[in-house]
Amino acid sequence: MVKIGYHASHEQFPPSDLLKWVQLAEQAGFTRVLSSDHFHPWSEQQGQSGFAWSWLGAAMQATPQLSYRVVNAPGQRYHPAIIAQAAATLAEMFPNRFWLTIGSGQAINENITAEKWPSKRDRNARLKECAEIMRSLWAGETVTHHEGWFALKKQSYIPVLKLHLY
Repeated sequence: MVKIGYHASHEQFPPSDLLKWVQLAEQAGFTRVLSSDHFHPWSEQQGQSGFAWSWLGAAMQATPQLSYRVVNAPGQRYHPAIIAQAAATLAEMFPNRFWLTIGSGQAINENITAEKWPSKRDRNARLKECAEIMRSLWAGETVTHHEGWFALKKQSYIPVLKLHLY
């Protein structure tokens, strides 16, 4: 069975327009939606970049037949525990309809914090550490982490779901 997806490009269109378009995509038979968690549009001509996490909740509520995936780069803008909480919230509210894809990021969208932009090797190491922290929290483990890129005080996420990274 072929599954056809729609790219809800936050960098190109206002969030309210994207919401209307995913509703139309659902009516047209699309089964998947991909969006990116970017801070900046790719160019000045695009001029948009809505906050993906707020939009995802509204879009998933408005389109009950669609599955959603967001591309996110935890580490520079977000602590991995925050992304773990956001993803777990959506996955619990909309079972079997949410996917999270993580990557090492690119400077235009991640380096807004004015912190030193790491090398690709360091970003890959940071990404691996983020994935390990998020998986541990989703598994319900009590996590204390004070090595590498992140610190996390003794935290345990209530394991209301098992979310896997693909």
